[in-house]
Amino acid sequence: MLTKSIFIRTFVFLVCSFLVLLPISEVNAFIDYGKQTLVGEDFSNSDLKGATFYLTDLQDANLSSSDLEGASLFGAKLLNTNLSNANLRNATLDSAVFEGTDLTNTTLEDAFAFNASFKDVKIKGTDFTNVVISRVDLDYLCSIAEGINPLTGRETRNTLGCN
Repeated sequence: MLTKSIFIRTFVFLVCSFLVLLPISEVNAFIDYGKQTLVGEDFSNSDLKGATFYLTDLQDANLSSSDLEGASLFGAKLLNTNLSNANLRNATLDSAVFEGTDLTNTTLEDAFAFNASFKDVKIKGTDFTNVVISRVDLDYLCSIAEGINPLTGRETRNTLGCN
């Protein structure tokens, strides 16, 4: 019985020692950045799945190539924000302000953006499949839509339902 106890303690010690040696990668998922001023911050290539940016000022921020699947950007200020090549699937974008925002090659599939506003945005290759957008913004986006999303292979105009 004593040998079994020593074996278990040794095993637990070795496992814990091994875990301490594992590299720690930066993970920002499920972090709450709500109501903060993050002007010019660099979140490029970050794992931000499920993160909250509720009413956050992200002016001039870089979120390019970041994974924002399921994130909430409700009411976020995205003035001149770089969201190119980002994953915004299932994101909440309601009441967000997209002005001068770069959405090139971004995937917004199944995102909710009904009360979001879009002005002077770059949407070449953006995938808007099943995104809920107001009629006014949809008309504007269709007027500038072009390209094919490199990840999904879908044409931007088709994902918006443009004529």
